[in-house]
Amino acid sequence: MLVLGLTGSIGMGKTATAGLFRDLGIPVHDADGAVHLLYRTTAVQPIAALFPAAIVAGVVDRKLLGAEVLNDPEKLRLLESVVHPLVRRMEQEFLQKALAKRAALAVLDIPLLLETGGEERCDAVIVVSASAFIQKERVLARPGMSEEKFASVLAQQMPDEEKRRRAHFVVDTGRGFADAKRQVRSIIRCLAGRPGRHMAPINQSGPDDVA
Repeated sequence: MLVLGLTGSIGMGKTATAGLFRDLGIPVHDADGAVHLLYRTTAVQPIAALFPAAIVAGVVDRKLLGAEVLNDPEKLRLLESVVHPLVRRMEQEFLQKALAKRAALAVLDIPLLLETGGEERCDAVIVVSASAFIQKERVLARPGMSEEKFASVLAQQMPDEEKRRRAHFVVDTGRGFADAKRQVRSIIRCLAGRPGRHMAPINQSGPDDVA
């Protein structure tokens, strides 16, 4: 099975592109969705031990948690030491299920794939991109978004130009998603039949690395 890493900066259309892969029958693991689930389940207790003020009605409040770790690298490191291993375990379980179903391709949708070295877990990297003008237009149309928030998010992400340089494939969503779907189909055809890395059985004690 060949593992594809899918990433892209804010407003580039990564989530919609992940949906295009799903529509074409390719299994997709959503890392951000995994975090949302963990904040309602497994991660609640360990996060409560570190940041009790971020727990509301038995679940993690992402806004309160974000305020806790904002501009505090040590607190952020503590949070990551809890969340990242749990996310990695869910990723491994997803890949094992895809293998069991004899999937030829599987996609890992990870927002900060390149920023965290996640490409090392993938056979190829797909970067979703668009012009800076289209990106800004999309992002500022979101409820509650401002120029300042947009700039803050961009500051945490690798520049789009560098992401494109490091990609094996680029999906340009600037021409619309009908065109993007044609690009996705082309990538799938290009990769058809190519072998991927062997996936070892999941370590039942859990991964010991923190990406």
